[in-house]
Amino acid sequence: MIVVTGATGNIGRPLTRALADAGQQVTAVSRHAALVPDGVRHVTADLAEPAGLEPALAGAKALFLLLSGDLHAPGAGLADLIGAAEAAGVRRVVLLSTQGVATRPFGATRVAMRALEDVLRESGLEWAILRPGGFASNALWWAESIRERGVVAAPFGDTGVPIVDPADIAEVAAACLLDDQHVGGVYELTGPEVITPRGQTEAIATALGSPVRFHDLTREEAKAAMAQSMPAELAEDTLTILGSPNPAELRISPDVERVLGRAPRRFADWAARNVDAFR
Repeated sequence: MIVVTGATGNIGRPLTRALADAGQQVTAVSRHAALVPDGVRHVTADLAEPAGLEPALAGAKALFLLLSGDLHAPGAGLADLIGAAEAAGVRRVVLLSTQGVATRPFGATRVAMRALEDVLRESGLEWAILRPGGFASNALWWAESIRERGVVAAPFGDTGVPIVDPADIAEVAAACLLDDQHVGGVYELTGPEVITPRGQTEAIATALGSPVRFHDLTREEAKAAMAQSMPAELAEDTLTILGSPNPAELRISPDVERVLGRAPRRFADWAARNVDAFR
């Protein structure tokens, strides 16, 4: 059995489906009750309380570990999650980390995530680590303003990074959970192109077939909005990357293609698949 945490999100949902379609027994874990594919077991648990994972991990051979934004804060006690997996007899953990562990190693949230990576490496478990950059699905933050006002409000409109489609992350995660060749792998996951928020707005407008206006937020305005749904440290770190990406954060990684044998999806592909969210 394979346990997928964050199973109702933009990565966990397609990962759960892919594993079920591959004939795997899957337990989907989320904080709240949710619909899951036929044949998939659902368990409600909060990763902030690792002991609550015990029912989900019973009999599991592998775990996909995705942390919600609040668990990226320093002092979240993340090592207990690896301990819970070990105690349950899990053999393999695939951890969703972050590109910033390598590109911004001294940010507060990056230090915490690197510490979790190190605990996993030293645990004796089989492991793989995924380090994605920005997610295409972060554009869903704009859905309400696009639907109601035809506007995207975001900072750094003309500064781009190679954001990655969560569906690609899910496919790479499935490969790492199922294929022994990826044990011990650290994969940096990006999209195939650098794209700016203004360029994302244009791609969404094309998918909608109607104009969408771009409004440039100040850093302070953006931080205030982001801090409503994530720790202030994570919002600060994210804005630093978005506003002043360094050469490593602008690099197009070959790792999606290396694992999947195809190029990563473009943002325009993501926008076309998810256009109903913006109508």
